[in-house]
This record gives sequence, C-alpha cells and structure tokens, in this order.
Amino acid sequence: MELRDFRPQSKLVTKETAVPTPRFRVIDAHNHLAEPFGGGWDKRPSPELLDRLDEAHVDVYVDLDGGWGETILQKHLDYFKQPAPERFVLFGGVDWSQWPEKGNQFGEWAASRLREQAKWGAQGLKIWKPLGLHVRDENDALVAMDDERLMPIWETAASLNWPILVHVADPVAFFDPITPKNERWGELHNHPNWQFPSPPYPAFLTIINQFANVVRRHPQANFIGAHVGCYAENLAWVGQLLDECPNFFIDISARLGELGRQPYAARRFFLQYADRILFGTDAGPSLAHYQLYYRFLETDDEYFNYSPSDPPPQGRWHIYGLHLPDDVIQKIYAANARRLFNL
Repeated sequence: MELRDFRPQSKLVTKETAVPTPRFRVIDAHNHLAEPFGGGWDKRPSPELLDRLDEAHVDVYVDLDGGWGETILQKHLDYFKQPAPERFVLFGGVDWSQWPEKGNQFGEWAASRLREQAKWGAQGLKIWKPLGLHVRDENDALVAMDDERLMPIWETAASLNWPILVHVADPVAFFDPITPKNERWGELHNHPNWQFPSPPYPAFLTIINQFANVVRRHPQANFIGAHVGCYAENLAWVGQLLDECPNFFIDISARLGELGRQPYAARRFFLQYADRILFGTDAGPSLAHYQLYYRFLETDDEYFNYSPSDPPPQGRWHIYGLHLPDDVIQKIYAANARRLFNL
C-alpha cells in the first residue's frame, strides 16, 4: 500500500459541533477571487458571490489578486468593487519584472505605481514570496526584503494609509531536505516546485528575519504578516515581534493545521494578542472552509480534520478547537480589520 492510499479512520468518540454560521459577522482579510487560489469568481455572475458571502455571514472580503498585476487589479475593481463597494477591499502590488529595466530607479517607479493604483481604488499592498526567493535586480542579484532600495515602497504605502500584507518564505519544512523526516513530505512530493533548499535559496530564517527588519525600520507603516506572521510553527517568535512592533499584525489564513495542533499555545497566543489578529482563509469564498474556521475558533471540539480534503493536504494530523471567548472572537472576526482598514 502506498502512503497516499493510507486513510485511517479514528475510533475516538468525540463531540462534533456543526458551525454553519459564525457567532458574529466576519471580515475575511486574506483571500482571492480569480484562479488559481480564488475559484474563478471573476468568470461567474457577481450576484452569486454576494449570495455566497451572505450565506457565510462575511460582510467584507479582502481580495489580494491585484498583487499579481495592474491588469487584474483594474478588472477586479470594475467587476467586484464597483457594483458593491462596501463589500470588497482590493489590494495592489509591485511589478518586480520591471527591475532589470528600471535599475536603481525601480523603488521610486514602483512607489509611483502604488499612488496610481490608489487613485483607481486600491486600498492596500500585497507582497508575495517571490521577494526574497526569486526577485532579482538589474545585476541579476537576488533582492532581499530588507534591501534599502525598497524603502520608497514602504514609505509610500504608509503615506497612503495602506496596510502592507506580506507573505514571504513559506512553511519551514519547505526549506528542509525531502527526507522521511520531513513532515510535509506528501505535500512536497505532490508539489516539488514548492521546495526551496538552501542553497541555492536563502535559508528560511534569513528571509523571515529580513521581514522583521522591515517591520522594525518602518514604524509608520502597518504590516500584516500573512499566515500567522509567516511563521506559524513558532508562535514565540511571532509574539516577540508583536511585542516589539505595534505596527505589526497577523492573519490566520491557511494555517489551521499549524495552529490547531498546538491548541494550548495557540489559545494563549490568541488571548494575549487578540487586538492584532485578523480572520482570513485564503481558500476562496468556500463555505466548507469558512465553517471549519468557525468551528476551530468557537468550539472545544477535539481531533478533527483541518481541511475539507481527506487526507488533509498540509500534513497527516488533526486539530483541536480553541473555544475562544466572545470578546476575542469579535475582535478577530471583524473589529481588528475594521480598525486597520478604516472601514
């Protein structure tokens, strides 16, 4: 039998709580709408999307697809934002492919594009993992996230009062050798291009510490560390940066598997940093995913799958609910995002 065919069924008899709707209304602060991550809603009637969000009790949906390019940003502003401006927040991005042509003027040029995107209606900046892993300058040198030439980008986002959502690096195991000890072996076997061995790539801690440097150097800018600060495996590290930097926030998107397998530490973390945590799924407007997140945050259910897929995609383990108090859930579901996004 191959590992992919191993589907053990637990014999535990435990409470299973259905949570079809959240206890309070929600702002989804990290998601997508187009392929490959959002489900292709840009090719479906927009009223269907609003009905789906209403069913999930999601009042505002943050679409990060504009980070892929200005053409996508303009399309989504027209298709989603214009018909229902109160329901969507769209983020812009940086076209790193222009660096070889722009050379030392790239930072100022990119900043000027952010100002233009703001005129169109963008309300935030999305930075994705190519920065630190793939982006190269005019001399074909890898660009670090804390490169001083990027300063105009961070300063301009701050002047626009834009939150800067950052996903750099990836799960820690993606930087480890693919051996029988790698806890994400199955995922990396299915997606070998997700592995970033060092060399030739920088080490995980090199990239994540570059991110922390940027947050510290730019206190006037609000940064959101995607996926639990880009380091869900180490809540102590994330907590230390939250302690140091009041301009640092995190979202919980795509990390139920990490948070739910350390429920005691995660619950303490959520209680301590309740004012700095944003809700998000990074799974498109999927009811199944929303309901898993609601179950995780609201119930004390034990040992359940963190994904609608069986086996779960990130690792073959199950999770435990955090059973958070109402005041904390209200902040995470919406209040923190309303404050940060000025909604």
